[in-house]
Amino acid sequence: MTIAAPGNTVLLHYTGTLDDGTIFDSSRERDPLRFTIGRGEVIPGFEEAVIGMAVGERKTFTIPSDAAYGPQRDDLVMVVGREQFPPEIEFAVGQQYPVEVAEGQVVMVTVTALTEEAVTLDANHPLAGRDLTFAIEVVAVEEGSGE
Repeated sequence: MTIAAPGNTVLLHYTGTLDDGTIFDSSRERDPLRFTIGRGEVIPGFEEAVIGMAVGERKTFTIPSDAAYGPQRDDLVMVVGREQFPPEIEFAVGQQYPVEVAEGQVVMVTVTALTEEAVTLDANHPLAGRDLTFAIEVVAVEEGSGE
């Protein structure tokens, strides 16, 4: 039986919930999540929890915000005058928009407030500052090079 270790590719089903029980994501209605341990393809706390698990094994664990998407950062929230945007853009609170920040780099921002004069944009990840609980089940472990 292969145990999940660095360099192995793991397939697993997961359901992610917040402290209040709200499900923020799940693979149960689609293909399992597939990633290679050690490549940084998932958040570090998630990857660490999978190491040592075997096919068919289930586990529930909580990743503190610092090991998930980090704390909510005030410096990533900005108030921008509406005159900075083309007039045809109709903003809505909760809507996400791509914003070019530097040399073609695009960041998704969420509108958090609107006034007649300004739009408040938040570039934090939507799950920043939140502890995340995952219930996982390992479906397959494919041996890798052990890197």
